[in-house]
Amino acid sequence: MKDKLSRRVAIKTTAAASIGIGSGAFGFPQGSIKDLIREENAKTGTRDWRLTNTKTVPGKINKILDNGRSKAIEGYCNANSLRAGEKLKIMVSANPASAFKLEIFRTGYYGGTGARLMKTLESIKAGTQPDPPVGENYVRECQWEPTVELEIPKTWPSGVYLGKMTTERSGIQSYVIFIVRDDRPCDFLFQCSDLTWSAYNRWPMDYSIYTEHENWTSIGVPSGTVSFDRPYGLFTHPVNKMKKSGGSGEYLPWEFPLAFWMEKEGYDVSYISNIDTHSDPQGLLRSKGFISVGHDEYWSLEMYDNVRKAREEGVNIAFFGGNSVLCVAPLLPNTNGVPNRATRREGWFMPVADEIPETVKRRLLNRRDFEMNMGPDGAQLMGGRLDKDQKTGRGMGCGDWTCAMPEHWLFEGTGMMKGDSIKGLVGWEWHGAPAMDLPGMSVVARGDATINGRNVGQYSATLYDGPKDNVVFNAATIWWANGLSSPPGHANPSRHGVSQQGPDKRVQQITRNLFNRMIS
Repeated sequence: MKDKLSRRVAIKTTAAASIGIGSGAFGFPQGSIKDLIREENAKTGTRDWRLTNTKTVPGKINKILDNGRSKAIEGYCNANSLRAGEKLKIMVSANPASAFKLEIFRTGYYGGTGARLMKTLESIKAGTQPDPPVGENYVRECQWEPTVELEIPKTWPSGVYLGKMTTERSGIQSYVIFIVRDDRPCDFLFQCSDLTWSAYNRWPMDYSIYTEHENWTSIGVPSGTVSFDRPYGLFTHPVNKMKKSGGSGEYLPWEFPLAFWMEKEGYDVSYISNIDTHSDPQGLLRSKGFISVGHDEYWSLEMYDNVRKAREEGVNIAFFGGNSVLCVAPLLPNTNGVPNRATRREGWFMPVADEIPETVKRRLLNRRDFEMNMGPDGAQLMGGRLDKDQKTGRGMGCGDWTCAMPEHWLFEGTGMMKGDSIKGLVGWEWHGAPAMDLPGMSVVARGDATINGRNVGQYSATLYDGPKDNVVFNAATIWWANGLSSPPGHANPSRHGVSQQGPDKRVQQITRNLFNRMIS
């Protein structure tokens, strides 16, 4: 029977209905927690989670990027991550006003389909909610009324969830995205890079961290403020223009391929937001391995300190990304005082280098003193920093990922010899010079990065020892996850004259070797 709902929808799920006699934590049968992901992925999935009918505002913000906004149906959630039993509020606007269907999917492997349908709500009424004014420090913060309220059922496992909205009037679709987290001990914590999603979000039109406001430059400090209280526009980065990803941030191109592969392999994984890394340091200690993935550029100082402390407590760490831990981004409350709902760029996780050209230094300085806005050196956590010599401060470029230490346990079973390369795995940003003063530092892969055939530096993938027989791995490329899997609807990225080649058995085996070491 279809649910006929008013404009404001409230759904309650009681503990009694969710858990039942003899159940363990989180509403799952006792003894099954360790196999939760395997059991979840044995359930029936569907490809219907994908958007099939999208429409964005026509026109370009500049010569490269599309507007990316879906006025017909768009929304956002009141929180980046929630636990079972907590209330999710979804704020939706439709222009023109229209009833819509909301289908909530948990993303995963599910026999290769990519997601499982968790709940469907029919004929929800949505009106047109107002665009917010330009607020203090150029923030665009919506004050929309909730359209749907849903208590997260205790049977919903941790994961990244997509709410697919389809208007009844036109059939146009877009997503909302949220994370269900838990507090159970697990082998791996998969951290989504949602601070970076928000930094690059231009909604409603060119209001990202990179927007050049008066007296601001695109890479200066401080930047304008960006808010989580607004929809995500379509991710239209020129590296990977996913026309069917509107409302989902950067999750689908850079992070989902790793989640898809991990759940296919049956790894015991739980999911968190950057906000959880920032606000819940003890929660990091419940895992054997903390994973940063994709375009994880924006970090708060608290995130850096919390992950560093987790390393000191013996948690293994893997950075499957490039351009990571670059920008110092404090988390700020919204105008209603809700914490961790906005951010801005205030500095960089890298030391000041004398050899930075004055032209670059002036751009970095912008309105504040450069040295006053430095965080700790990101390389001291990751093993390598954004750029080899910091002369450009960019770290952009692509290339082949080339084995430098074939005798290392990381390469067992790959058949790789020194100098063998995985074509097109490096891009579109990378990490360069390793921090050689870290214990047990090994440069496991090294090679040239290029832009349209022009050498722009040398990347270095590293692995070093933590203090309690743990390890820290840095893949030095945003495209690592794309070498693991290609979920439904996924497109291999390309940039700077280089194309990523899709899944590679050697990338998969290297990742297995690393994960086995992390959980052994």
